[in-house]
Amino acid sequence: MLLLLALSGCGGAAQTHQAVLRVTERDFRISAPKRARSGDLVLSVHNRGPDAHELIVVRERGARLPLRRDGSTVSEEELEPIIVGTLEPGKPGSVRKLRLHLAPGRYELFCNMSGHYLGGMHTTLVVG
Repeated sequence: MLLLLALSGCGGAAQTHQAVLRVTERDFRISAPKRARSGDLVLSVHNRGPDAHELIVVRERGARLPLRRDGSTVSEEELEPIIVGTLEPGKPGSVRKLRLHLAPGRYELFCNMSGHYLGGMHTTLVVG
């Protein structure tokens, strides 16, 4: 009985509280909170568009994101050092979760499906 109590006590201590930020993707628009606290958080991403959308989170560099030679998608290869999280494309109506640990700073959330970033499907999140 004491062993069971000790084990259950350890499990409760290991749990952490994560803030949940709701993100909505629609064709050529991402709606998300503008601010969040630093630390662990979960993005709950709902695709309300008629097309598949992905989500990439990068630490902002202060400049427009670099495009690939195709001119319609962002060069993820150039951004690799500052990518903090990604979600593969989600079907319309899907809800996906992305767990992150964010330090204070500015982050850009964007969809990199062909033409979506250029069409305005990006937003900034300030973490403090």
